[in-house]
Amino acid sequence: MDDHPVKVGAMLFTMVDPHRGHEVAYNRWYERDHYYAGVMDGPHALAGSRWVAPRALKDLRFPAGSPFAEPLDAGSYVSIYWYLKGKVDAHTAWAGERVWWLYENGRGFAERTHAHTGIYTFESARYADPDGVPIELALDHGYKGLAVVVTEPGNGGSAEGAEAALLATDGIDTIASWTPKTGTADGGSPMALGTAGGSPDRVVRLVFMETDPRERWDAVRDYAKAMEDAGAGRVTFAAPFLPTIVGTDTYVDELW
Repeated sequence: MDDHPVKVGAMLFTMVDPHRGHEVAYNRWYERDHYYAGVMDGPHALAGSRWVAPRALKDLRFPAGSPFAEPLDAGSYVSIYWYLKGKVDAHTAWAGERVWWLYENGRGFAERTHAHTGIYTFESARYADPDGVPIELALDHGYKGLAVVVTEPGNGGSAEGAEAALLATDGIDTIASWTPKTGTADGGSPMALGTAGGSPDRVVRLVFMETDPRERWDAVRDYAKAMEDAGAGRVTFAAPFLPTIVGTDTYVDELW
């Protein structure tokens, strides 16, 4: 699976809420303009995807009092992008200039609030099928569900057993682990970018699923408990998302 030259080096994770009454306008602006002009038009952007959390999915988030999303139900949409390994700084330098240009030329969107936005370095991926979909293709594969699980460090225990148990669950395909990028090229931002997300030692895990995440949420809860019981980490944010249906306004009336 890994004998190919194109490798993911980092991701941009940006979780945002449109302001009430601007849901349709935000959705259309983002997918028809900003998704491309803000990221995919830039150098070394490999792939991107958008995910949504209707109210019914937000109600499944845990634990209460997360430093990643304040309040816990903040962040109706999450956009995730892959950057090419070895070229991440080149992209972020471009992006720092591009976002200011977009806002200066009337292509921003004021009626939105970032819950959390950050760049994360790729650490590892574990797969249910050793010859399955590689992480580089995960955003293009068409997964039916995503879980975002954020942990703070435990007492040195291993996550291996908890991850193996989750990957043995039908419909759970991949667990990819990411850590906050340091030394990011930064030209500032024309908007606030939300929470700090927790400590610099946090780990963000993306769990890609071939099924609706509601159908496997008990397994995610068991995974979180197993992680904590093993001393592998303390879960500070766990949230399910569905893929957006590109080109439509599906779910915009279900966010609140």
